[in-house]
Amino acid sequence: MSAPGPSTIITQPPPPSTLRESRIATHSHIKGLGLADDGTAMESSQGFVGQRVAREALGLHLALLKTGKYSGRSLLLVGPPGTGKTALALALSQELGTKVPFCAMVGSEVYSGEVKKTEVLASCFRRAIGLRIKETKEVYEGEVTELTPSEAENPLSGYGKTISHVIVGLKTVKGTKQLRLDPSVYEAIQKERVVIGDVIYIEANTGAVKRVGRSDAYASEYDLEAEEYVPLPKGDVHKRKELVQDVTLHDLDMANARPQGGQDIMSVMGQLIKGGRTEITDKLRREINKVVDRYIEQGVAELIPGVLFIDEVHMLDMECFTYLNRALESPLSPYVVLASNRGLTTIRGTEDIISPHGIPVDLLDRCMIVKTVSYNREEIRRVLEIRIRVENLSVKPEALDKLADEGEKSSLRYALQLLTPASILAKTMGRTEVGLEDVGELGELFLDTKRSAGVLRGMEG
Repeated sequence: MSAPGPSTIITQPPPPSTLRESRIATHSHIKGLGLADDGTAMESSQGFVGQRVAREALGLHLALLKTGKYSGRSLLLVGPPGTGKTALALALSQELGTKVPFCAMVGSEVYSGEVKKTEVLASCFRRAIGLRIKETKEVYEGEVTELTPSEAENPLSGYGKTISHVIVGLKTVKGTKQLRLDPSVYEAIQKERVVIGDVIYIEANTGAVKRVGRSDAYASEYDLEAEEYVPLPKGDVHKRKELVQDVTLHDLDMANARPQGGQDIMSVMGQLIKGGRTEITDKLRREINKVVDRYIEQGVAELIPGVLFIDEVHMLDMECFTYLNRALESPLSPYVVLASNRGLTTIRGTEDIISPHGIPVDLLDRCMIVKTVSYNREEIRRVLEIRIRVENLSVKPEALDKLADEGEKSSLRYALQLLTPASILAKTMGRTEVGLEDVGELGELFLDTKRSAGVLRGMEG
């Protein structure tokens, strides 16, 4: 597909995600680095426990990033598995701001049969670079009080009628206004499923319609659907409004690479068949970069470098490392955080080149290296307490001590994995709290890494 010209670059944001924000994930409890005002790490703060040296190092790195003059130099986290490397990268992105993009990937993700390795890395780089577009538009905003389509005879056919215009009444705190609008606006209103009582705004130049929500005057109505109620807009119906759109460069790439075919059945079927991953040409990316640069110069847009986290970085090969060297020198570069749990190991893609953490020396020279250490028993117990609160579980103190012992003997991850099964087991037995017997029974049902390896060694013997 040929790249569109600069004037045809699409800068609309993607549709809002329908995923639940409240879903409890592995690092839902991490809210930041947990640093005091003087930069020292508190023992337990913002969901983080332990790793004080690593957190203080990332706090100093964060201060450098906030100056805006430190892109192109990556951070490397090294340490044993389960010592919080991913949590540190996530905390770094949250300290930068809630609107800062965070893209996490694993080194093995680059190996795909559909897309070449450098394309996977390029798309992840673009996912981690945000663009905040600010536009001042003339809009009509208010609660819909009237929605009357006006029909006329269809001049092209003797049968049926067509919509000639639509009358829309809008009400704000200050007054009301009746608008006579084009039929295309009526189609946009139908797509948004607008009914009388909804709060909407209509862009004066483009005719785009956006439904904000249901007016809070109807909040007392019984509605089976979970409806979002919004207050009646203030000011006049016709006003100038500053709209802020947060997108990533990858969103712009996909919006411009996707074919804008017609609505006939063949076009729709073609788009369905063409599913899966596609490569975006360098030519298209260069065109988008030109438009982005022009927007930044005009003050219309602001570039927001995010965080790209590459876990198990030793899984990348020499081609990927060469690409990383070039990408880090680009003016459009996110903050890159790498993580590895290997010591001296052979660089993938070579036969005899051994390097620390499986990373070539020329890339290691670009990295600031931060070490993470294993958790002790007390820290494991505190992490378990935080996860119990996040997952809304009830655990007896003696059961918590047993889980902390298991974490010290095997790993923190193993102890965390036992929490939810233990609560299910307790509920099955009719208990409201997880007891010592539940944790003991789980120890018989599930094995940790060391015990399972011992069982296999015994079978070999």
